[in-house]
Amino acid sequence: MPSHLSADRPAPPPEPGDLDALITSTRRLRGDVEAVRQDAGAADDDARGRWRRALYDLAVHHLDDLGSHLDQLREDGPADAPLPREPAEDPLASHAADRAARPGSLLSRVGSAEWNLLTDEVSWSGELFGILGRSPSDGPMSLDELPSVVAAEDQPLLTAMVTDCLVDGRPIDGEFRAVLADGRVRTLHMTGEPVLDADGSTAAMWAVLRDVSELRRSQRAVAESRDTLRRRQHAERTERRLAVEMQEAVLPPWRGPLRFPEEGPARVDVAAHYLPAADGGLIGGNWYDALQLPDGSLLLSTGDLTGHGAAATSSMAMLLGALRGMAVAGLRPGSLLGHLDTLLGAATQPALGSALCCRYEPGPRRLSWARAGHPAPLLFRDGGCRPLAAADGVLLGATGGAAYQEAGTVLEPGDVLVLHTEGLFPEAPAGGHGGALRLAASAAEVTAARDAQECVRLVVETAGRGEHEGDACVLVARVTE
Repeated sequence: MPSHLSADRPAPPPEPGDLDALITSTRRLRGDVEAVRQDAGAADDDARGRWRRALYDLAVHHLDDLGSHLDQLREDGPADAPLPREPAEDPLASHAADRAARPGSLLSRVGSAEWNLLTDEVSWSGELFGILGRSPSDGPMSLDELPSVVAAEDQPLLTAMVTDCLVDGRPIDGEFRAVLADGRVRTLHMTGEPVLDADGSTAAMWAVLRDVSELRRSQRAVAESRDTLRRRQHAERTERRLAVEMQEAVLPPWRGPLRFPEEGPARVDVAAHYLPAADGGLIGGNWYDALQLPDGSLLLSTGDLTGHGAAATSSMAMLLGALRGMAVAGLRPGSLLGHLDTLLGAATQPALGSALCCRYEPGPRRLSWARAGHPAPLLFRDGGCRPLAAADGVLLGATGGAAYQEAGTVLEPGDVLVLHTEGLFPEAPAGGHGGALRLAASAAEVTAARDAQECVRLVVETAGRGEHEGDACVLVARVTE
């Protein structure tokens, strides 16, 4: 237990020069924090921004408290009047004087009191009258009267602290709520110790009471904003995990290479790859698919829905399921996209999407395709790369009942067909020509690759992962014979 203060042995005051240096440093630090806080106030009003601003507010409160305590130490006692202005060369002097003179400043939120047990005399500083909303004409309150202004729930705590101090000589250090005459509630932090006489008996008790209401409100704001931020981060992690699980359940389980037809000599080598967003954000509604149809032809498709997270992946799952079902039923690419447009427009979660749908017939090696607001398929042949021409239709879900034109061409053995979503080349103009220009440099390597999986690797490396803001998909089909 710390030793009691003795009435006849006061502690020596600190050197004035040391205090001045501390006060100047505190004021400068306070100014720096305030400047950063003002900059933070212009940030987006999201959970993280509110949490950061609350922490800045709390830091400013602590620095204000520290500054006021140092000011009072320099005056060798509680301040009854605003402190004098600092010399002109101090750039923060005007701020300190204004803060001291402002009603409700921290200088007026720290008061002191002493209760003399031998004479029953009670002395309060002027600040303490203001803190408790009591007129000086009413006089200070005795220790027996003090609990009358304390919240009922906190009265036992105050009584226990005072009793421990007077009887057992323990120092006081605790908080309680005071209810003012006008109904306002203030949180007070009380520290104090007994004053002993020459015989070692308790002769008086002194205390310093500090109004920490704003400080505690700032701390609550920090805690609440931190909890809000944690809940938001937890929700984002949960949504991302759900979206990833749903995507993994819907997209084909293979990544490649996959050979078609599944029985007999392989005529097409297929591989695909999903590229997550570079910043690790929520996944979008990108998809790729390759499906052998009952007549022996091959369905190849890529697409992308607007939005991110579970909503986008659930819409993608619905669309991809419908795509597969209608393709198995024999619908051609153009007609298939028209039905997908109607389906997406009537969905309970409206969204827009782009899609490229290809149908490849291995016998005649004929490729038919249609696209809805999507990059054109890229054909690699004889060391070159070009987009396959086809009229581009409107985005899925934009109008409802849109018609999509179908185009076709005949592939040759050794041809490599690349389907990709827009996120693979986000800077490329519509139509797929930007992607063809980017991939032209590696066209010879792509056409000479030993399988579709190696083609995918070359395409992804050429695209450059560091430039992708969103996720993307790429699917490669290599004609073997």
